[in-house]
Amino acid sequence: MGEFDAIDSLLAGVGSEAQLPDADVRRELREQAGLSKAQVARAVGVSPSTVTGWETGRDPSGEIRTKYAYLLDGLAAKLTPPQPPAPETPDMPSAGSDVEFAPEPAGDADGDDVEDLAVPESCVLCGKLTHRRVAGFPQHLDPADCAPTTPPAQPAPHQETQPTTAHTPGANGRSRHPQGSGAATSTRRAFQPSNEATDLITYAVQAALTTHHGDVDAATAALVKKAIPDAMALLDETRKGGRYDVIAHPWVPDVLKKQTSRGADQIWEARPKWTRPELPPGAHEITALDINGAYLSALKTHLPLGQLEHTTGLPHDRRRAGIHLITPPAWNHDTVLPNPIGQRDEPGPLWVTEPTLRLLLRLSGPKYGLCDPPEIHESYTSGATEGLLEKFRVALKDARDRALAEDDPVTLEYVKAMYSKFVSTMGESNYNRELYRPDWMHIIRSQAFANLWMKAFKAHEAGLTVVRAMGTDELHLIGAWRDVFPEGRGVSEVKVKDSYTAGTDPSPQ
Repeated sequence: MGEFDAIDSLLAGVGSEAQLPDADVRRELREQAGLSKAQVARAVGVSPSTVTGWETGRDPSGEIRTKYAYLLDGLAAKLTPPQPPAPETPDMPSAGSDVEFAPEPAGDADGDDVEDLAVPESCVLCGKLTHRRVAGFPQHLDPADCAPTTPPAQPAPHQETQPTTAHTPGANGRSRHPQGSGAATSTRRAFQPSNEATDLITYAVQAALTTHHGDVDAATAALVKKAIPDAMALLDETRKGGRYDVIAHPWVPDVLKKQTSRGADQIWEARPKWTRPELPPGAHEITALDINGAYLSALKTHLPLGQLEHTTGLPHDRRRAGIHLITPPAWNHDTVLPNPIGQRDEPGPLWVTEPTLRLLLRLSGPKYGLCDPPEIHESYTSGATEGLLEKFRVALKDARDRALAEDDPVTLEYVKAMYSKFVSTMGESNYNRELYRPDWMHIIRSQAFANLWMKAFKAHEAGLTVVRAMGTDELHLIGAWRDVFPEGRGVSEVKVKDSYTAGTDPSPQ
């Protein structure tokens, strides 16, 4: 029988796959256990987006399937309550009996954005528990459900004499909210990130401090080390219920690929490196300002959603975004303002990103009239949105603001590492294999440079003297800059990096 040993070994390795419950049961078990997708992903060894796929109908295979099934079996065993004895089956009412059946609750018009929660969560509008999640955020579908539960102290006299009438859904909710608040602001408030998204950052910081016994330096180092996967988990969390999926690995054109293993691609990011050729006569006190959270603010930019499509000779379409081969216009203001395409040594066409092109088109328009329009030769673009990373950005900004208010250096460094490494590794990087979007990387960086240019222009328009603009966050000015820019550490504020004196006093007569 020795000749069949190999076959027996092969047959022994073939077995039935581990059984998995239905997709909705998988999600229900996770929510009942209070686990996030990121926690499940770390335990099984996959990304949170993969867990999302498993909870919407896709099935894992191989060893990962076995691990996932083991986790679900364990959750089911812990969460399933003991079954009570089955009650006797009541007699069914006759066809003519007077029995009313409760109507099914009305669903939202857009069923794709509404999901039922197995475990109730706090509504983002009123704070009360709700069993519905709308567009990724727990909230009530009916404004009446958000009405305060405390009755008014003194009801109107006519209410005492009115007969009791059936409650009309939504009527009380509308009457208790003054115009311009409450339900009227629900759309705006619903765009805020969910508590679960911001809590991911808080929990990570608390866990690191606990692991390192309160050692701030050790906890910070550990958090910075895992900032990239944590940023990706936060991105997945903030994209829940989003209108668009993140296309993580699309085809990219050759101009976005590195020419050599250690070289660069062909994209010009318009990084400013400008110093004013001459200062006004006299000695001047110059203040070097630091722009807070430059890359964090730059996450709000027009990003292409899908695979880039090639076009030639077409005018700019503001509904799309990508990269463009242009001939930039001449710039005749270099003595007082930096060139919006940066300090370039070679003339001729170059590949620029969406923020650079939009800045040039804006400056060539009738409002500014600072240059001619750029000539667009060809483009690689896709349908775009400015809000793709907005919830991700707001979650990081809120965590940063809270860290500043609470004097929390651990969270501050952790958040900074998350957004800066997220931007720097979303291109061709061995440190982040979950996202390959070199077009996004160049666009976000160019947006930071364009934001700095606009701050320089704002200072110039306010009568300040712009002395230097460098990189993403350095602006040197002469004059009363506090009248133009608020001072502080928030992302909409600036802080003093340095101050120095330059220039010479006029020669005595």
